[in-house]
Amino acid sequence: MKIADIINVLQTAAPLALQESYDNAGLILGSPELTVTGVMVSLDLTLEVAQEAKRRGCSLIVSHHPIIFKGLKRISGDDPVGQVLIYCIREDVAIYAIHTNLDNVPHGVNGRIARILGLENCKVLLPRDSGQTNPYPGAGSGLLGTLPEPLSFSAFLARVRTLFGSTVIRHSAPAPRPIQRVAVCGGAGSFLISNALEAGADAFLTGDLKYHEFFEPNGRMLLADIGHYESEQYTSDLLEELLKEKFPTFAVLKTTVVTNPIHYFYS
Repeated sequence: MKIADIINVLQTAAPLALQESYDNAGLILGSPELTVTGVMVSLDLTLEVAQEAKRRGCSLIVSHHPIIFKGLKRISGDDPVGQVLIYCIREDVAIYAIHTNLDNVPHGVNGRIARILGLENCKVLLPRDSGQTNPYPGAGSGLLGTLPEPLSFSAFLARVRTLFGSTVIRHSAPAPRPIQRVAVCGGAGSFLISNALEAGADAFLTGDLKYHEFFEPNGRMLLADIGHYESEQYTSDLLEELLKEKFPTFAVLKTTVVTNPIHYFYS
């Protein structure tokens, strides 16, 4: 099997045309014509993940976050990105990233979050511009769905903490009503706060929120930051299932490395 065969499955599920303009999804290192011995999937690509891939016989790593995101002027062993690239080049390990294009399909990152929460009747929170030719109907940012039964804000956050393993959930003051309509956006979703409010969400779950952004709901909606890693951690499962469905007898492995760079101190 060639890397091109893996790429075809990934790009059918999440076309590169759906990535945001600032993104760098796609084949980052390697040739589509190379033979692939196994695939390792991960949320992030660190040196530990690359070493595990090599150790377990995988010649292709598929990560959600691109290892090269900004422009590079040099590749050296002095920084984490350079260390990973040098190692992968030396060990003939190819790299593919499936980032905002996987965020922007309903069955992608946000679809997995909604599924874990048990949300029903989901729809895209911010559809792609309908004023332009869009060959991918239903694509867009974030999702809005409904819980089978309303929950108090404390019961809702307790459930979220259990499901996503969030050590800390930072949140705004809740709206004075039960939570049933829930908006979600994996990763950094502050750009969707106004959309969640306009959609009548009782709660919006995302990550990477700044201090002043917690003022925006103004008592109209619960805004909760469950952590960037925590919100996207199940993306590896999504990728593993996607590839195993198409290649059931091929080696598709999920990294055992916990790549969350954030640690918590609490007593």
